[in-house]
Amino acid sequence: MKMRHTTIVAIHSEKERRAVIASDGQATLDTTVIKHKTRKLHRLHDDKVLVGFAGATADCLALLDKFEGKLKKYNGQLRRAAVELTKEWRTDRVLRHLEAVLVTVSEEGLLMVSGAGDVLEPDEGVIGIGSGGAYALAAAKALLSVADLPIDEMARRSLEIAAEIDIYTNNEISIEEITW
Repeated sequence: MKMRHTTIVAIHSEKERRAVIASDGQATLDTTVIKHKTRKLHRLHDDKVLVGFAGATADCLALLDKFEGKLKKYNGQLRRAAVELTKEWRTDRVLRHLEAVLVTVSEEGLLMVSGAGDVLEPDEGVIGIGSGGAYALAAAKALLSVADLPIDEMARRSLEIAAEIDIYTNNEISIEEITW
């Protein structure tokens, strides 16, 4: 699935006992920039879970509501809620047509969730999605391997690098963080 129109990067650090999700702010309609400071990050389950999304905005917001319900039903268990969301997403006649990818993080870990049935946990605790996601991911991995920066600064710098490369990514960066 090729997602355009956004860039999200998430980093989960056991060492720092925190996780961050960062996003750009650009919203586009085809090749036209509509908005520069779009909110793509959300706090769920009493601010213990962060979610970033890429894809059609209405689809993403519908999935956020469903995911919040799953988190509530499963007492904030990130993996269980993500798997149950994906099962419903794949089998429901309406939901299966939604075009979105979610990145979600809690103390429990970091997951990428998609309508293709994916619930993936990256090995290195970092993931990027959206049109500039691969650029942000590469930058974050490079920074993690050579720099001794806090993860929020790594996420910011990764998005700045992606914004220099991807035309659907801008420098209006938002960062959300959770600690444990």
